[in-house]
Amino acid sequence: MVPPTPFPNAEALVVRGLTVRYDGRTALEGAEARVPVGTLTAIVGPNGAGKSTFLKGLLGLEPAEGEVRAFGQAVATALPRIAYVPQRAAVDWGFPVRVIDVVLMGAWRRMGLLGRLSPALRDEAREALDRVGMADLAARQIGALSGGQQQRVFIARALMQRAELYLLDEPFAGVDAATEAAIIAVLKGLRDKGATIIAVHHDLSTVGAYFDRVLLLNHRTIAEGPVATTFTREALAQTYGAGQLVAVPA
Repeated sequence: MVPPTPFPNAEALVVRGLTVRYDGRTALEGAEARVPVGTLTAIVGPNGAGKSTFLKGLLGLEPAEGEVRAFGQAVATALPRIAYVPQRAAVDWGFPVRVIDVVLMGAWRRMGLLGRLSPALRDEAREALDRVGMADLAARQIGALSGGQQQRVFIARALMQRAELYLLDEPFAGVDAATEAAIIAVLKGLRDKGATIIAVHHDLSTVGAYFDRVLLLNHRTIAEGPVATTFTREALAQTYGAGQLVAVPA
């Protein structure tokens, strides 16, 4: 028997045999992924294919089987290097908290034992809001914002974590064109500075413009790799079903 290849530190994320089951139903079975450092990866697939489950399973937010390593470490060890932005629907937007306070939550690991907020952290939070075009709404209650504005705030909170790996669950869902452009500009800027970003994405027409790599999922890994060689009609047909009409690259 050939021993398994060791997890290389040059890869931000390596997933082997990730399986997640709900109430006896298999939501994800044996998913595989290898994501190089400093790349932008889209997770695409039909509704209910296990895309969000993939992120939750690898983070340990859902009971899962398989092996997951981030930067060569167990995910539990690497968590300080990872930022996770959930779907907007998973957040209680009625909680009475200001925009600036939500962003500051991203710095909780740096607040010390007493949880004190330094002037430097407050300045950094305002800078993060400015990067996503939300500095003018720092004092607004989070529930009073539009969906796109809320998404920008959660991106700013992720920036405060100073992460190396960003996992985003549908960051462009329900946002306007201006917000989408602002978010992808921030993500590309992070990528250009060496961060790794993985995002669940639905708009197949923008995969080539936004992402370097793609992971095609339908309860298992169908294909993974650079967009140029992986995002093909054949791979999409396997992912969505040959009988379904989907936007595919020329």
